[in-house]
Amino acid sequence: MSIDKTAIRNAATVIVLRNRLQDPSILMGQRGAKAAFMPNKFVFPGGAVDAEDAQIPLATPLPEVCTDRLRESAPEDLHHALAVAAIRELWEETGLILGRPGEWTDNVPADWTSFASTGHMPVAHGLQFVFRALTPPGRPRRFDARFFLVDADEIQGDLDDFTHASDELSHLQWVKLSEARKFDLPFITEVVLAEVAGRVTDPTPPQSVPYFHNNDEASLFLRLRGYPMPDHP
Repeated sequence: MSIDKTAIRNAATVIVLRNRLQDPSILMGQRGAKAAFMPNKFVFPGGAVDAEDAQIPLATPLPEVCTDRLRESAPEDLHHALAVAAIRELWEETGLILGRPGEWTDNVPADWTSFASTGHMPVAHGLQFVFRALTPPGRPRRFDARFFLVDADEIQGDLDDFTHASDELSHLQWVKLSEARKFDLPFITEVVLAEVAGRVTDPTPPQSVPYFHNNDEASLFLRLRGYPMPDHP
């Protein structure tokens, strides 16, 4: 299937937070030098929503407040596909399992055979929708990305075992939250890191989600569910 490179694709990104109350760290990897989108940058695991993501069953749903925020300024039923894409991309790019033990009752799609072979069903209850960003015009790829925060305690298995990861991200590692800005990061990743730092001690999903909206007219910081972003000096 050919991809329209000018189209804005929905995408999901996962920020795994480890040891949040002691010495918090986040999982990051480096994109390849020849990648069309953000080459060489250190990023969180994530990627575009696939058409079949909407059909994948979840053993547990997203928190209700996150579903409500995801429905805002978006197709009402997109929230499920976004959650599935987040879990799939986390598995594909890191080999980490966001799931619970269980057997698939239907035919397993090709993209999920390796996940299903671990004996787990995907779960979304631990995903917290914390940020949304639209890639500015003029980039080689444009994504309407939703960022999900998840506590590492929700991950099944060894948090340091990346043997099942694809080669899309290299140098996968747990980065101290306090040291993450020393890496070569995209601008939006730095913005999201500030949001995550403010949520470390709060385990509940946010009631209001920042939305960095870019179009041909302006770049705007908005908030999903009512309240504009405060002015910054």
